[in-house]
Amino acid sequence: MPAIEVTNLSKAFRTYKKVPGFTGAIRGLFRRHYEQTEAVKDVSFRVEPGEFVGFLGPNGAGKTTTLKMLSGLLHPTGGTAKVLGYVPWERDDGYRRQFGLLLGQKNQLWWDLPARESFELNAEIYGLDRKVMEQRVEEMTTLLKVGEKLNVSVRELSLGERTKMELIAALLHQPKVLFLDEPTIGLDVVSQKIVREFLREHNTRHNTTILLTSHYMGDIQALCDRVIIIDHGSLFFDGRLAEVVDRFADSKLITIRWESSADHVAAGIEKFGEVVEQTPVSVQLKVRRDRVIPVCKGLLDELPVSDIDIQEVPIEEVIRRIFAR
Repeated sequence: MPAIEVTNLSKAFRTYKKVPGFTGAIRGLFRRHYEQTEAVKDVSFRVEPGEFVGFLGPNGAGKTTTLKMLSGLLHPTGGTAKVLGYVPWERDDGYRRQFGLLLGQKNQLWWDLPARESFELNAEIYGLDRKVMEQRVEEMTTLLKVGEKLNVSVRELSLGERTKMELIAALLHQPKVLFLDEPTIGLDVVSQKIVREFLREHNTRHNTTILLTSHYMGDIQALCDRVIIIDHGSLFFDGRLAEVVDRFADSKLITIRWESSADHVAAGIEKFGEVVEQTPVSVQLKVRRDRVIPVCKGLLDELPVSDIDIQEVPIEEVIRRIFAR
């Protein structure tokens, strides 16, 4: 049985459209005009137990709305979904004890209390034995390198430290499914690396099914083999991350280098492809995939090339094109 099974899931919001000005405000007291906004439209996918899946899309695509429906915070307007065999919005107690949710912009820790006291409260809510709770907290704080901050008020922690504590709170009861919405937003590169390594280790050790949304492609590349892309509320792509480049990138990058600076070497180089970057001893070209072999042959025949390198277009650029299409 799949850990997550979504079939034609939809969510529409009814929003009030106010007429500008004082007159419009008076009219609104007696007659209101509403607009229907479809945040999610007929989305279907399956996630197997233990999978670590990236959930991508531009701002407003419906990612967070989908996660909120799967965690039971929102009721859909159409379609069905099951997580661990439960219908999320029925909010069965058995389901609530088996999933975790971390929203990058929301806090679940008590702001004025040390994180340790919030963990103790969560342990009571989930019925965890105190020794088990202490063991898990020690293990996760060690991996995330925040053990010395357990007795510090949450409001006094840095953004990175708070995010790590929020992650510990979401995983304290060792959920079978974890929903992560922008967990590394605003973090420095060191904290991002620590969080990524922790999530990879937790996924491997506990076989936790994780659905991750992030605008940092570094998170997705480091953690996810499979990605689901939604755009304007609809499913756009579902497959391996490597297939995104093969399917949506129509060009490759060719970098050539020569021994010494010579202006005549790079003269007329534009005929081979689009110049992306150029130095006195090298040039990088963007070339259509079907022209890579003849272009390489032409470069080697006409120029004193000492080194040639062929690469795929960076995944960040491919995703950017998809979002901007």
